[in-house]
This record gives sequence, C-alpha cells and structure tokens, in this order.
Amino acid sequence: MKEILTEDQMRRSDQRMIQKMQVPSLVLMERAALQCVAAMKAEDIDLSKALVVCGSGNNGGDGFAIARMLVEEGNHPDVVLVGNYDHRSEETKIQMKILENLGISVGNSLPQKEYSVIIDAVFGIGLSREIKGRYAEVIDQMNRMTACKVAVDTPSGIRSDDGKVLGTAFKADLTVTFAFQKMGQILYPGCEYTGKLVTTPIGITRPEFFAEEEICMALEKSDVPAMLPQRKPDSNKGTYGKVLMITGSKGMSGAAYLSARAAYLSGAGLVRIYTEESNRAILQELLPEAVMTTYSLDETESFEELPDLLEWADVLCIGCGLGMGPHSEELLKKVLENNKTPAVIDADGLNLLAKTGEWGIEQIRMNPSGYVLTPHMKEMSRLTGYSVQELKDNRRELLRKYTEKVHAVCVLKDSRTLVKAPEGRLIINTTGNAAMAKAGSGDVLAGMITGLMAQHMRPDDAAVLGVYLHGLCGDHARKELGSYSVLAGDLLKMLGRTLKELEDMTE
Repeated sequence: MKEILTEDQMRRSDQRMIQKMQVPSLVLMERAALQCVAAMKAEDIDLSKALVVCGSGNNGGDGFAIARMLVEEGNHPDVVLVGNYDHRSEETKIQMKILENLGISVGNSLPQKEYSVIIDAVFGIGLSREIKGRYAEVIDQMNRMTACKVAVDTPSGIRSDDGKVLGTAFKADLTVTFAFQKMGQILYPGCEYTGKLVTTPIGITRPEFFAEEEICMALEKSDVPAMLPQRKPDSNKGTYGKVLMITGSKGMSGAAYLSARAAYLSGAGLVRIYTEESNRAILQELLPEAVMTTYSLDETESFEELPDLLEWADVLCIGCGLGMGPHSEELLKKVLENNKTPAVIDADGLNLLAKTGEWGIEQIRMNPSGYVLTPHMKEMSRLTGYSVQELKDNRRELLRKYTEKVHAVCVLKDSRTLVKAPEGRLIINTTGNAAMAKAGSGDVLAGMITGLMAQHMRPDDAAVLGVYLHGLCGDHARKELGSYSVLAGDLLKMLGRTLKELEDMTE
C-alpha cells in the first residue's frame, strides 16, 4: 500500500528531517530539483525551451534549482519570479543568487514567447488561501500558453488536503511530488489538475510520531494477489460461503440479478436470492445458478421464512432494488432485529436505515459479526444529516465520526471512494472512472463485497478489496468500450478477467 499524506503530515515529515535528522533544507531542495529534472526526462519532455515560474517560498527555491540544472545541461530556460521579492525564503534567496551567478537573469513577468515546457514552482503544497490578483492572472496566463505543463510538488492553486481549487489553479500534464502523494492530488477536482502523478524519493521518511490510523492509505495492484481468498484443492461450495441476497422489489429484478451474479463471480459458493414473487421467472432464467426464495406482498403473514433464511446464511446483502415501500421497511427492520451474520447494506436499504434513526444504529452496533454500509454522497447525507457539500468539504473527519458512531465499515462512494472501519486507517481508492457512472454499478459493488465476505474475509478487508476490484473492472471496461457505453453488466464481464489477471500474478 502507498501512503497518502495531508499537508500537515507532509510538513511535519519535512521538519523532522531538517530539525531532528539535521538534513539541511537546501539538501532536500537539491534532491527535489534533481528528481524533477529526471522525471521530465523520463517522460521525454523537451527541455530545450523551458519557462520556470517561481514563487517566493521554498517551492520557488525548487524552481530556481531546476532552472540551474537545466542551464548546466546546456539549455536556456527563461526564469520568472512572480512572488514577493522581499518575502523570499532564505533557501530561495540562495538558489536565486546561484542562478544569477551563472549569468541567468530572473524576470518578473511572463515573456510572450513559445515554450516547450512550462514549470510551475509558484506555491507548492502549503497554500490555504484563495488565489487572487496578480497571482491569479499569472496562473491563468500559464494555463493559456501552449506547452507541456509540469507542476513541482503540487499544482499551484490546489489545496493539498482535499483537492479544492482555491480560486484558480495550474493545470498540469505532469506533477512531480516528493516522498509521498498528497490527498489533494488524489481527490477531485485536484486530481484533474495534477495530470500524471510521479512520486519521487528525496530522503524524507514517515515520522514515527504518526499513529497508524492517522495515515491514509491506497491499495496498489501489487498488493491485491495476496489479499484474494485462497481456493483450496480440497473444497466444495460450502467452503466458500452461503450468501443471502435480500434484493429486488416488484419490477426491480435487474438489481437483484446484478448483485447476485457479482457475488458468484467474486467467488461465493452458493447464492440464494430472497425477492418478490414476480421476479422469480426472470431471475431463474438470468441466473440459474442461484437458489430462489420469494415472498408475496399479498400474504397476511409476510416474511415468515426470513428467520430460517438468516440462520442458513453465512453472509447477507440487503437493499439493492429493495424499494422504499412499507413492506421493504418491515423487511429491513426484521433483518436488523434478527441478523447475526456479516452483512452489507446498500441502496434502498441505506435510505430505509436512515428512517430508523437511533434504533437502527443500535441494531447495527449489536451485531458482533459486523456490517458494511455502502452509501453514495446523497445516501450518506440522509444517514448523517450533513449536506452533500459539507460531506465533500470535510469527508475524512465526518466519515471517521460516523463509523465510530455506528461501529460499522463504511464505503463512502464518490469519484474517489473512501473506506473506513470503526478502528484503523482510512483507505482511499484510486481505481475507477466516469464510465462507471451508470445505473446498476453500485449493485455490482455490493455483490462483490458480499461475495468476498462469504469467503471469510473480514468486512473491512472485503470492502477495500471489493472497491479496488470494482474500479479496476471499470478501467478495463472503459479501455475496451470507451467512456460512454459501459454498462453495469460490462463490469460483470470484466470481473472474471480481472481476477484471473491478478491470480496469474502469483504464478
């Protein structure tokens, strides 16, 4: 896994190297500049006609050092200081003086010329205020210029903690960041301004004073094969779990099918769908591998078989296409009252859960096996009472508080999905794309997580792995079908190929 830091965590890491380890800031600056030049060369960027735009802080110092290294290699960059001359950091003063000693003049406005590359070293990761006035004009001018665009550490104008655009921001084709990736480079809209992100070492290590739960992590593809549930030669369908899918109200057989098939394709041994009677025929045709148990809304005694089904199941999923009617509400309440197995609550199940208030939260907390909740932002708003904008602005802290309150794993779905268990670290997912923004995609995810849990994965591990695999299927589907025509069913088609690809990595 790779670590994703906040601005404060990165600052503390930097200061530890300087103050405790006695590594001079200029040494770190030199390393950063060397890595930037190396990264640009690795990307085959033409460095012969470079414009380096520097601020007055240490990010600007990085820029002056980069410009000097380009000069030493026989290039002739134009260098501009757009920061306040009187507010230059000591390191930036030194780097600027060295450059001037080499005979390179530093301007104070952008030349009207054509360049092969524009290097943004104006602000870096510490920016917290909105960009206005001359700074905004300069960044907008840089964006309008035709050239490859490279950001040093992070694009100027992007807040490092959450990816927010602070008024305006440099739109990079390549960002070379140091030591660790930052949250604002992963979350949207900052991700769009970051372009290709290259992380380079400059000698900064994670401080020992960071508790494990403080550090946000992201799964990498190389991590996945070891996480996959093992398939033992001496096994049967019971070895890989009995799944109960409580899904599909009248006319919503599609959600039941997608989630159940996803559970099977993820490796579950046996899937039983508990659904409204009118869905029986179509589901038996679409998924003959599934066991079918139905209920009728016309019966006086509804859901009388549910306790036995809950006793039968090793894991359950409730909510996909369940509907919001009184019968669906009754069904969810019966599950919350009687279930003792690991469970996933998705879609309508979450909206019904929000209606139960504190009673529903208490029922979830009482289940020793644990729940996984999979809300998108609007569903999370209903569950917590916070607006969608409040959630987006402070998602890490609000997600942490909610998971601690309900004592359940929460998968907060968005363009960058976050997974948080009541105890442990925050995981941010970096797979997936906009082609997946289609009806049924969430049903597939719920089924995948359920199928992994059926194979005895812990709920938090199943959630992290399920989200990653789901996004990876979406990436494969977009590559094959483009951004417009990917359907939820295409994610299912890609799931088997994706798992085989990962399985083959272990051979």
